[in-house]
Amino acid sequence: MGRYTMKVTIQPGRIVGEIAAIPSKSHLHRLLIYAAFANEPTLISCRETEAEDIRATIDCLAALGTIIVREKDGFRVTPVNREKMPLGTDKPVLFPCGESGSTLRFMLPVVCALGIRGAFEMKGRLPERPLAPLDAELEKNGIRLWRDTPEKGEASDLRSERLCEPPTCVGLFCEGKLQAGVYSLPGNISSQYISGILMAMALTDEQCRLIVTEPIESAGYIEMTLNAAETFGQKIAVTKTSQGFEYDIGGALKSPARAETEGDWSNGAFWLCAGAMPGGNIKLSGLLKDSSQGDREIFDILHRMGADIKYEATTISATEKLRRATEIDAGAIPDLIPVLAAVAAVSEGTTVVTNAARLRIKESDRLMAVAQTLSALGADITETADGLIISGKPTLTGGIIDAHGDHRIAMTAAIASAACTAPVTINGAQAVNKSYPQFWNDLQLLGTTIEFS
Repeated sequence: MGRYTMKVTIQPGRIVGEIAAIPSKSHLHRLLIYAAFANEPTLISCRETEAEDIRATIDCLAALGTIIVREKDGFRVTPVNREKMPLGTDKPVLFPCGESGSTLRFMLPVVCALGIRGAFEMKGRLPERPLAPLDAELEKNGIRLWRDTPEKGEASDLRSERLCEPPTCVGLFCEGKLQAGVYSLPGNISSQYISGILMAMALTDEQCRLIVTEPIESAGYIEMTLNAAETFGQKIAVTKTSQGFEYDIGGALKSPARAETEGDWSNGAFWLCAGAMPGGNIKLSGLLKDSSQGDREIFDILHRMGADIKYEATTISATEKLRRATEIDAGAIPDLIPVLAAVAAVSEGTTVVTNAARLRIKESDRLMAVAQTLSALGADITETADGLIISGKPTLTGGIIDAHGDHRIAMTAAIASAACTAPVTINGAQAVNKSYPQFWNDLQLLGTTIEFS
């Protein structure tokens, strides 16, 4: 089946109602991977999700022999029999990562730790997204990595109608077995590299140490990985040093029988921002107040911008109030910037976003895409080298935008429609399938009128 293009047209109107947060994609990736190598089956409970990124991780684990079945309450994971895993000696084992950066950055070290000769299929902008210095650390510890395309060499043998369609996808190949010992990574590049190595260390038969130098960005997601490891019985010692942190990991993974997936602050942020938009009033359930997810900072940022936002028992309520400009450091919360930019576009004063250069290497160049999208809808927004300058207006005009193949751009345009005086048409609206396939249905449940074509 080839790619399709969905177009949605959203009529202006308030976004009002009650909704439950979807499962955290970040947390679910981690639970699935640890469950795949535990001693017994695990039920990972979560609300239904068919996110493309999660499907990529499930498909990669299935390639190793993991059996993952969707049940009413979540995913039943029957772990890999490591004695019967395919080793890729005759032909590399294919790991279809799709466009999921998390899947690639987690599964690559895991596969290397298992000593499997593998081919990682990458689509969309994933081949352009960096792997350094993770790749260098793997190569320093016994792994050979190389790239190829389906049109030549080894990758041509791995093509299938299901997994490799136009546009051209790129293969990353690995062989060798990751050596046990001491690994080192800088903390200011990507927490996903650190999490990937931590997951790989859990699969070695010897005591391993990871040294992470400061400063550390997105530390909450490293904590999420450590919490997931502890859920599966992993023994972890964390030591603060003069340069950063050392993580010592040892012991076999043991199933807790059942593990609970957190609600997703990253996607929940769209609904909280909807509540802060003109006429908005949202009650959002399913988010942990003390979550390690860095994007829980959305609560404090919206409060700083004047929204009436508060915790009420098991829900968070967000209601429109006088919106005001603020300064936002995007370093630890890059995924929040698109939808916060939509709120800033109708806030009094000038909002400045800094330290956001990482947004240029997401599913799109998100700084460019956010600026183009909101400008097309009538916002006063300027793109800088590493951020955005947004001068607020009372309303936006509406218009036609392209999602740039990016789920967060499509959802941002949808939330911005609440401040528009005319309809918003989004081409490529299927991009939401990457993280939130039911987004359009949930938006309709909150009273928004949507036409699909």
